[in-house]
Amino acid sequence: MVAQDSDGQGRGTARRALLGAAVLGAGGAVLGATGAARADGRQGSGGYRSLPKPTVIGHRGASGYRPEHTFGSYQLALDMGADVVEAGDLVPTKDGHLVCRHEPEIGGTTDVAAHPEFADRKTTKTLDGVATTGWFTEDFTLAELKTLRAVERIPANRPHNTLYDGRWEIPTFEEVLRWQDEQTRKRGKQVWIYPETKHPTYFRKLGLGLEERVAKLLRKYGKDGKNAPVILQSFEPSSMQRLNKLVDNPLVVLLSGASSRPWDFVEAGDPRTVADLIKPEGLKWIASYAQGIGPTLDLVIPKDASGNLTTPTTLVADAHKAGLILHPYTMRNENPFLPANFRKGTDPTAYGDAFGAFKTYFATGIDGVFSDNADTALLARADFVNG
Repeated sequence: MVAQDSDGQGRGTARRALLGAAVLGAGGAVLGATGAARADGRQGSGGYRSLPKPTVIGHRGASGYRPEHTFGSYQLALDMGADVVEAGDLVPTKDGHLVCRHEPEIGGTTDVAAHPEFADRKTTKTLDGVATTGWFTEDFTLAELKTLRAVERIPANRPHNTLYDGRWEIPTFEEVLRWQDEQTRKRGKQVWIYPETKHPTYFRKLGLGLEERVAKLLRKYGKDGKNAPVILQSFEPSSMQRLNKLVDNPLVVLLSGASSRPWDFVEAGDPRTVADLIKPEGLKWIASYAQGIGPTLDLVIPKDASGNLTTPTTLVADAHKAGLILHPYTMRNENPFLPANFRKGTDPTAYGDAFGAFKTYFATGIDGVFSDNADTALLARADFVNG
């Protein structure tokens, strides 16, 4: 079944999550009726092309400062001024609800390992061709997942974020849509979100297709139009093709390394790689059903063997020629995640020259960027625009 607002649990847990987010200084917003919000959602704010450029997208919220895909992280991204919040990566529960987790395996992003009642749920599965051991959302009901709490995914790089371990629940997509409406009313400006369908081929084979569930919820909340404040994304082109037939939202195809193949291509026997998709003919094909691409930053500016940035590719110009926007991923402030020539020392928790890296990427003409540190990205944009 698709997640519905039926048993009251979602509404209650969303209230608790929002009240928890009040510790960020955001206030304890109460979820209201959706009628007015539907009107807001349908009108949007002029469509995705009206967003500031370069657009700052809060990657999994403000995940540089709070455990990712929590209302604490989402709320902080808004408070920092992010233009769009990536809320969230969508995976299903056993009983068909959509929840926000970076991956269906939740051993590294929740406290599930500390719950003895779920010890027997630990298993090994093949996820897009990779043997993966842990606990998977599709083996839990929503009620069971709601007993878990989020934890920091990369504590070695972000030890300060562990302060917030255990504070927030796993949000459902429906709770996020209601939170978006509430924040839009409260702030007096349209809040945008950027959810991703995760491993759609894998879940469709389990009988838990994502696209129909996403579309049903978007229609319920009046957010299924071309100017709706919800941009949809996936690493699997066929997921965007499927959604293109179900809703009118702007769609973005995510692209990883040039030599990789989308998993739906592997399953379908399509021999094309990402390198093929970023050629003019590949971009033209993407533009036949989507409005943008989300390439890894290395497709915009490759790195040499030492990890230093080299010369930008023609991807930005080629994509723009095809009518596509580019929102590459992911800018993070910590040394290990920056190009080598922008690192400062070797401390894996220390910040490098993130402003220098932002300036270099913005200069390529990208339309926006996913960042774990929305505040840094916004200052870098101001420097770039006003410089």
